Amino acid sequence: MTHAIEVRNLSKSFRTDARALDDVSLQVAPGEMVALLGASGSGKSTLLRHVAGFIGGDAGSGDVRVFGNVVQQGGRIARNVRELRAGIGFVFQQFNLVGRLPVITNVLTGLLPNIPLWRSLIGYFRHEETDLGLEALAQVGIDDYAFQRASTLSGGQQQRAAIARTLVQNARVLLADEPIASLDPESARRVMELLAQINRKRQVTVVVSLHQVDIAMRFCPRVVALRRGKVVYDGPSAALTPAMLRELYGTDAAELLDGTTLPDTLAPATPATPATPAATVGPMLNPVGLAA
Repeated sequence: MTHAIEVRNLSKSFRTDARALDDVSLQVAPGEMVALLGASGSGKSTLLRHVAGFIGGDAGSGDVRVFGNVVQQGGRIARNVRELRAGIGFVFQQFNLVGRLPVITNVLTGLLPNIPLWRSLIGYFRHEETDLGLEALAQVGIDDYAFQRASTLSGGQQQRAAIARTLVQNARVLLADEPIASLDPESARRVMELLAQINRKRQVTVVVSLHQVDIAMRFCPRVVALRRGKVVYDGPSAALTPAMLRELYGTDAAELLDGTTLPDTLAPATPATPATPAATVGPMLNPVGLAA
């Protein structure tokens, strides 16, 4: 079986006396929705950036593959990583939108790995590509804002625009790095519902980093927990208990429950509330023929 994501013996040191990732191995099957859980500084964001090929591991350290394709090996990023990233969507905590540009232009940047260099330099998109972007914005419920500057949107709307960018990209893997960390509770709920819908309806493999265990339990069947760069738990989210969290994280366990006092038992996961019709994700968008 070809894994959607395979990480083997990956380490990363930013200082000589500490490892951000310490011999991490991980396999994610196609169509899974997995939460990377951990307190601040546990290595969640660093791991996602390695999977996307943004940064390389330590020299001689392990390898990362996406659908069998080598993203990096032995600390060296693959030469064709730009081509591989065309199938890897990345949602950033701070949205990564250009505020002065229209929302639709930000969304269409998801096509950049697949269009000729000259068109990417001048930001030229064909009519059928613009229609694709508008369809993606409609699926996340913000098509009415398509021609507004991105800076005029709320935080939750900007994050939905970032998700629409991955829809245009037709990514097979979606990596979301703390996508709800800076959002209010209602916006956070909508963003997580969108990610869950993309996973279910489009069979996109989703890996989302979180530090709230209740959110992980509600939306992600599987949790991979990190502490100080090491995988300390990999299993069903429903199996997490306060006693286990105390054992794994000690005093940091409170952060994973958003600073609340740990109860004797965690509340069972509840099904995600269906999103409003305007924000319902439909089937995979038809790829645009991108002739050179």
